[in-house]
Amino acid sequence: TVIICPTRGMISARVVQAWQGLARPMNQKVFGPIFMQGMEVGEAYNEGIKVILENPDMSTFKFICTLEEDNAPQPDGLLRLYESIDDYDVVGGLYWTKGEGGQPMAYGNPNQKPLNFIPQIPQPDTVTPVNGLGMGFNLFRTEMFKDKRFEYGKWFKTLNAEEGKTYTQDLYFFEKAVGLGYKMAVDSRVKVGHYDYASDTMW
Repeated sequence: TVIICPTRGMISARVVQAWQGLARPMNQKVFGPIFMQGMEVGEAYNEGIKVILENPDMSTFKFICTLEEDNAPQPDGLLRLYESIDDYDVVGGLYWTKGEGGQPMAYGNPNQKPLNFIPQIPQPDTVTPVNGLGMGFNLFRTEMFKDKRFEYGKWFKTLNAEEGKTYTQDLYFFEKAVGLGYKMAVDSRVKVGHYDYASDTMW
């Protein structure tokens, strides 16, 4: 597994401590995080994925893990994502948007049509199929990014109203992934803190 982290350059000690406590699987390679600094977030992910795929060693790793600069997973979070990915192409830990009245970063029910990204609250301690996830703590199968049906190097893109649709880079990717038949899920056993730098609060 290779870990990617886009960053603006400042990471809280509380977040770093969570990363340092993250258990890694025995007898398996885990490399990173690879930091992508000073880029728009969609471009940071694109460049990070390209670094991995164009490296002779890292391109052979089975999984890519995304870990954002304000997310603090529980110590066994990565191990639990390995357990739950068998039937999926991407699994993510559960975290919420910051602030009172936040919403879960788990979007859409694959059993509902038309395709949507309405936030859903998964049942406790379950693996719940979704259409999309935030990028805070996800495990992706590397082979997804080698799929030639995606435009190479342009997996993620942030769209604004001027482009006809407002989309964050994560849901831009997941809409395409769903259309290509990939399956995503959120593992609510994996609790992920969401750190607010302004208030020094871990949501």
